[in-house]
Amino acid sequence: MASKASIYQAQGNLQQAAKLLSEIHGQKPSELIFVTKITQLRLERNYGEAIRLLQARLAQFHFASEIEKAFYQLTLAFMQRLAGDTAGAKLTAEQARTTYEQLHRDQPDKLRLGGTAVSSLCRAGEKDSALKLAERAIVLLPRAKDAMDGPVCEENLALIQTIFGENDRAISTLTQLLQTPYG
Repeated sequence: MASKASIYQAQGNLQQAAKLLSEIHGQKPSELIFVTKITQLRLERNYGEAIRLLQARLAQFHFASEIEKAFYQLTLAFMQRLAGDTAGAKLTAEQARTTYEQLHRDQPDKLRLGGTAVSSLCRAGEKDSALKLAERAIVLLPRAKDAMDGPVCEENLALIQTIFGENDRAISTLTQLLQTPYG
């Protein structure tokens, strides 16, 4: 169901995707279904509902790992920022950064690159730091070295460029990604 909804989202058919996702609530255990629902709410610009579901999941869900928890904290911070709650977004991003930094200390090799991307989003309120970290992730994991995750680092950079209003740069980055097959 989530995969089918994702296809509808990619086609721009939000109405059909919404029908498939209408019964999804914050406590569904499947990460794919939940993330697809949050994506749907973001595409619909229903940030309030996305924030409510993410807050409920963070408060009530028992995560399999702390990195999963940090991911949802980051997603919540992003939704808060989109909703115009910059203070809440900054606070939530700091919580995610704290979660991630502890994980990075405990498992530095395992989280080396993922952490760079996560930290970039955590610093969404700090333009220069966020851009530098996102660019560093691309240097550490270029698409020539990793055809699957390298472009994800570029996608992360485009997201940060968009957050800070650097739309021309983001469009340039995304235009290149449209020509790149990856995950």
